Amino acid sequence: MCCMTVHDVARTLPGIPALHDLCRSLSMAEAIVNPGGEGRHHIFNRSWSQTEELASMRNGSGDEFDIVFSAAGAYVRGFAHESPLSPYHQRDDYEPWPGVVDAVPAAFQRYVHEPLFTDEDGTPVVTVCLWRHAVADRWETGDIDFPEGHPDPDGTTGLFGLLTRPEPEAFKTFAEDYYETAVSLEALRHIYDLRPLDQAVIAMLSPLAPVTDVVQDALAIGYPISPALRTGPRTD
Repeated sequence: MCCMTVHDVARTLPGIPALHDLCRSLSMAEAIVNPGGEGRHHIFNRSWSQTEELASMRNGSGDEFDIVFSAAGAYVRGFAHESPLSPYHQRDDYEPWPGVVDAVPAAFQRYVHEPLFTDEDGTPVVTVCLWRHAVADRWETGDIDFPEGHPDPDGTTGLFGLLTRPEPEAFKTFAEDYYETAVSLEALRHIYDLRPLDQAVIAMLSPLAPVTDVVQDALAIGYPISPALRTGPRTD
C-alpha cells in the first residue's frame, strides 16, 4: 500500500464552498442517524464565533479533525493519535513534527494555538494541517519530511476519508458499519444535495428520531429545513 499524506489530501479535497456544504451534510446526516448524540463523529457549528464556523470530527478513539471556515478561507487541523508525527512521540519536548505547522500563514496562525486545538500545556495537538485562502485555487501544506515505512504516516487516510470521497455512498458505508443499521441512500442523496430537510427524509433515515431535536440540530448546523418543519412537525 503506497503512502497517503496531507499532500495527497490537498490535491483531492474539495474547494472551500463544496467542503463547507459537505461538512454540513455529514453533520446533518449523522444527527438523524444518531439523534441521541452520544458517540456522534461529525458536528458542525455555524456559530462557533460571530465570524467563524467550525466543522469537527471526533471518532472516540483519539483521532479528530477541525475545520475553521472564515472570511479568510479555511484552516484544517487533524490529529491521529497513533501517527508517528504525533507531538507525544517526540522525545521529551512535545512539539509538532517539523513542517506540519511551520508554514501556516498569518491569516490562520492564531488557530495553531487555539485552545480547542492544543493540550493543557499549550502544545498544538496536530499531525496534519492544511489551509486555503478564500481567493486561492488550491490547498496548501507545509514542507514535511515523512518517516519511511508507514502507509498512513500523518493519519490522513483515516481522518479524511469522508471528505476526499464526497459522495453519499461513502457515508452510507461508514454509518452502516459504525451504527450497525441500514441507511437509506435516497435520503442521503437528498441531504448531500442540501435539499430542505422534511419529515419524510428524517423518517427514511431514522424512523424513531425525535423530529423536534433533529430540527434543532439543523438550525445549529445551518442546514435548510422545509417550511412545514419551521412551523412545527406533525404529531399525528
